Amino acid sequence: MNITNIIANELNIKDYQVQKTISLIDEGNTIPFIARYRKEATGNLSDETLRELFERLTYLRNLEQRKSEVQTSIENQGKWTDEIAKELENAVTLAEVEDIYRPYKQKKKTRAIIAKQKGLEPLAQNILEQKDVHNIREVAKEFITDEVADVDDAIQGAKDIIAEIVSDDPYFRKKIKGIYYREGTIETTSAKEDEKSPYEMYYDFNEKLSTIPSHRILAINRGEKEEFLKVKIKKNEDKIIELICKKMISSQGDRANLIKEAIDDSWGRLIEPSVDREIRSDLTEKADKQAIIVFGKNAKQLLLGAPLKGLTVLGFDPAYRTGCKLAVIDETGKVLDTGVVYPTEPQNDIEGAKKEITRLILKDNINMIAIGNGTASRESEMFISDTIKELKEKSGIEVYYTIVSEAGASVYSASKLATEEYPDLNVSLRGAISIARRLQDPLAEFVKIDPKAIGIGQYQHDVNQKQLSETLSGVVEDAVNEVGVDVNTATSSLLSYVSGINSGIAKNIVKYRDENGKFTERKQLLKVPKLGKNAFEQCAGFIRIPNGKNPLEITAVHPESYKITEKLLETIENKKEDILDKEKLKEIKTKLSKIDIEKTAKELEVGDITLSDIISELCKPGRDPREDMPKPILRSDVLKFEDLKEDMILTGTVRNITDFGAFVDVGVKHDGLVHISEMSDKFVRRPSDIVSIGDVVKVRVIGIDFEKQKVKLSMKNVNS
Repeated sequence: MNITNIIANELNIKDYQVQKTISLIDEGNTIPFIARYRKEATGNLSDETLRELFERLTYLRNLEQRKSEVQTSIENQGKWTDEIAKELENAVTLAEVEDIYRPYKQKKKTRAIIAKQKGLEPLAQNILEQKDVHNIREVAKEFITDEVADVDDAIQGAKDIIAEIVSDDPYFRKKIKGIYYREGTIETTSAKEDEKSPYEMYYDFNEKLSTIPSHRILAINRGEKEEFLKVKIKKNEDKIIELICKKMISSQGDRANLIKEAIDDSWGRLIEPSVDREIRSDLTEKADKQAIIVFGKNAKQLLLGAPLKGLTVLGFDPAYRTGCKLAVIDETGKVLDTGVVYPTEPQNDIEGAKKEITRLILKDNINMIAIGNGTASRESEMFISDTIKELKEKSGIEVYYTIVSEAGASVYSASKLATEEYPDLNVSLRGAISIARRLQDPLAEFVKIDPKAIGIGQYQHDVNQKQLSETLSGVVEDAVNEVGVDVNTATSSLLSYVSGINSGIAKNIVKYRDENGKFTERKQLLKVPKLGKNAFEQCAGFIRIPNGKNPLEITAVHPESYKITEKLLETIENKKEDILDKEKLKEIKTKLSKIDIEKTAKELEVGDITLSDIISELCKPGRDPREDMPKPILRSDVLKFEDLKEDMILTGTVRNITDFGAFVDVGVKHDGLVHISEMSDKFVRRPSDIVSIGDVVKVRVIGIDFEKQKVKLSMKNVNS
């Protein structure tokens, strides 16, 4: 198996790109490091492509290993043949390998094994060969023993052996699965007659296996698990049995009839239940993979949300009975004040709550209020809207609010990390701090939370949790390294996602910083316990040191490129310190824009791509790439559900994306759905091709369900 060639064809990239990347991975380099600092070697492959390559590399290597294990096992049984070798060589999935191995696998005590132990295998062989002219019942008499009671018992044992032979045949399994996928349908019915549930559309539903989308597979699986749905796969049984009979039966008479009976038994007792399970498992695996891809994209967009810097923020964590928790944080994230107010049911202390909110706004110069989007969110929004409106009328002070996802805030609040950060604060108040900080720096705050708890994607609790965790860990790692990390302010949880740094080293960095003061240059990291040269190479370019000794260390220029960068600046008669001077930086940008990349790269003995990256970094030193992302919508007034009318044009924020559409927050209690069919006049393959998490979009109201408090939205013709 040529792994390089397979991956190159699948990802539509060149063989050399695959070979170089595999070498870099095998040398212990991380994906973010390869993506950012080894572009010349990989031909500028993106982090997404590199992760896909790594995933396929892992799968294909596991496939090779499994093939080797299967070969060894069959050889040890003395049953290895050229035919098996060819089949195994041609197998392209682990499922195919397992089908080939099925006849040679150690089984539990099946009916066929028991029959073989009774000495009935020669009788089964006699029937299968269909050459003996003697009456089969006469032949069967020879097999009567203490363990085989009579002729019927002998023939039944022989049929059990034949049934298992049919079931284990890899040729039949492959053909049968092909029929399933080409012609089969998945059918669902209600398991609880007339009972309302979220799965009502599946109470009388069928769709071809070849076309059913992943989100419907996951919905059906959940409905079945919650015992609202009965699920079965409908297939052409006659065609399948005819296929087997055609290959196995070459005569007429008793032996042919017995083989047909064994085939029918094999289908009903062994093949159908087994293949049904495998097909459902295969569909689920593919649906899981697609859901995880969607979740990963959403997570990255959420993590890379634009930070609102330089603001004092009031975090407002809504609730009913226990009161709304408050936390004021300054522009650095430091907690200034905390408290609890009770403007919602059952206390309804609106006046008392207004006084406290107004007092905090005036005392701490609050610019912005971040309201969590959970329970009592809209009631809290109305209360905050009225409060800041009254404040503006009385004193002219303008304060805005925005809705912030509070997903995972309670998980974080009770975590060991939150306890370490705020040992003296009540668990409930930590949630309000997290909500406020998510507005100031989404990335730094969301990395503290288990990625599965951040509330985006589709069916994330139903999919393969190991694969989900691995994917999300990679997504967080890519996001953190794309932005870069200030080593002097970052928490250990944020540092642990930096390329080359694990949680142990991250804690050592924070400890070293606490004991020795701020880092002034990247090479000081080499003094941190357990952070060796390899880890330093992987992490250095992603670490930022504002106000340090070397101005290049507020950029993504790697230490290995410092000399080249300084030579580049010399060629335009500048030095590295000049990037900190606004006027000189303008000159540098102008000069660098006129440089001949190819010629200069040869002179500096550096790759064209690396030189282009260095120039890009010198032109925007210390700039946060998230500044290009859409900012949150800031509101000062509230929209009630009752205010909605059909054809109304609204501005909203994309909160979640699934395979069937996007959920948009337009300022009412529940996010509205823009179905995939309403995203564009042109064909849309995936909603993520049109929008991203955090995008601010214009939408038209096309349907309102006042009873269910649901709104349907469209992005078509919104500017007309």
